[in-house]
Amino acid sequence: MGADLSLDETSLSNGDVYTILTNKAAHGGRGALVAMVRGVATDTVTRILRMMPPEASEAVRTVTTDLSSAMMLTARRSFPRAMLVNDRFHVQKLVSEAIDQLRIRHRWEALGDENRAIREHRERRKAAATADERAQIGRWEPERMANGETLPQVMARGRHVILRHKSKWDDRQAARAAILFERFPDLGRAYGVYLKLVEILNKRSTPAGARLNLARWYNDVDALKIPEFSRVLDTFDCHNDTIVNYFDRRLTNASAESFNAKIKAFRAQFRGVGDIKFFMFRLATLYA
Repeated sequence: MGADLSLDETSLSNGDVYTILTNKAAHGGRGALVAMVRGVATDTVTRILRMMPPEASEAVRTVTTDLSSAMMLTARRSFPRAMLVNDRFHVQKLVSEAIDQLRIRHRWEALGDENRAIREHRERRKAAATADERAQIGRWEPERMANGETLPQVMARGRHVILRHKSKWDDRQAARAAILFERFPDLGRAYGVYLKLVEILNKRSTPAGARLNLARWYNDVDALKIPEFSRVLDTFDCHNDTIVNYFDRRLTNASAESFNAKIKAFRAQFRGVGDIKFFMFRLATLYA
């Protein structure tokens, strides 16, 4: 039986980035660390990974990566016989980040509207001929939403709404979502296609069935005509096959993310990484 690997990257210290290849079967224990290469450049990483014995590299069945084209090129060059799979959670993240960019655009619009209202209010007070007229105009007060927050506050705090599935909202987040989607219907429609994507990814479809479902979803997203989704659509165009490969055995990069968390905890335990070589030796001793 072939090996299922995950390819990811992490930073140890001073912004130094390392490419990490891990074995899913080890579940983060001994034997999880297959290789750790300084840098992420495809040529550099591939040169090191090709040092693996041919029988070992040819036995690799799948390699799971994020949506980085460089990472995918490294996997293809190093393990040409392996199936390349894009991690579903990075696919979801791409869509949720596009929705958050839409939220940010509307937040700037809301702040602009509020600033114009403040300036107009000041002009009215300046134009008032008497103190009584100024008293009638009164002090400027922002509009309060149904939950007691101003619209800019709702927009700022809405980030925690947009980046989570609605099943995980608490009551305050649900109230903010209702305000957001009422004020900005395109934001509600965009969040709706995110939920639809999660539903497709959760459904145990065959690759052929999933391809059809994703094609319909793609058409729904395209019909929204939201500029922030242009890169999402481009990514699905470029990586459609590797995204659909997820439905073959539903493999993700969760094991790689978990291993990265172990490295960060290990680094924190030693209050940073003073000696890179010794740190790598310790990692290899424990996990290789």
